[in-house]
Amino acid sequence: MYVVVAGGGKVGWNLARELIGKGHEVTLVEEVRERYLTIEEELEHAVQYGDATEMWVLERAGIERAELVVAVTGDDEDNVIICQLARDRYAVSRTIARVNNPRNRELFDLLGVAPVVSATDLILRLIEHEVPSFGLVHLLDLHAERLEIVEVELAADAPAAGRAVSDVAMPDGSLIISVLRDGSGFVPKADTVLEPGDEVLVVLDPGLEAGITSIFTGVDAP
Repeated sequence: MYVVVAGGGKVGWNLARELIGKGHEVTLVEEVRERYLTIEEELEHAVQYGDATEMWVLERAGIERAELVVAVTGDDEDNVIICQLARDRYAVSRTIARVNNPRNRELFDLLGVAPVVSATDLILRLIEHEVPSFGLVHLLDLHAERLEIVEVELAADAPAAGRAVSDVAMPDGSLIISVLRDGSGFVPKADTVLEPGDEVLVVLDPGLEAGITSIFTGVDAP
């Protein structure tokens, strides 16, 4: 796979190194001259100097044949522009953007730039995963497919506790896909009885979170 990575910070540099190590062809674009020269000592021809929001820089990097463009600069506006150029100007089928400020997530969604990665959101999800009192935890949002995967710990007084999977009144557009019990995960059958303390993974259409929370925690979502 040929990948263009925009941004030679720690994220971009490490990402380029790992992709090259896995046998992919990579061009890393970095606009700070001193940073570029430092990276060049390791990556040599796999790094180019320039502003990745400039079309001629992207073309020099070979974006016309890129199968994936990853924008991980420290500027959210630049990351949006790079992904839009890749998608609309050069017909790159896959882009990934870094969101530095979670408040800008709505801008990325509004402009159709997806998927996006936010370190803040990832850390928050880890916290939610480790602290069951947070309730429902979003594990994965598939924006293009309009699906979500969530995890929720089954409370003792929840409607689903002690019921077989087939007897749980799941909302239309949702499905139990896995259960983690006593440190071991498995795909439940129709007659699998859900026990308090089970960590249940559910795939669902966006907007059904409140119903899922109520079924597995017994508490209405705010």
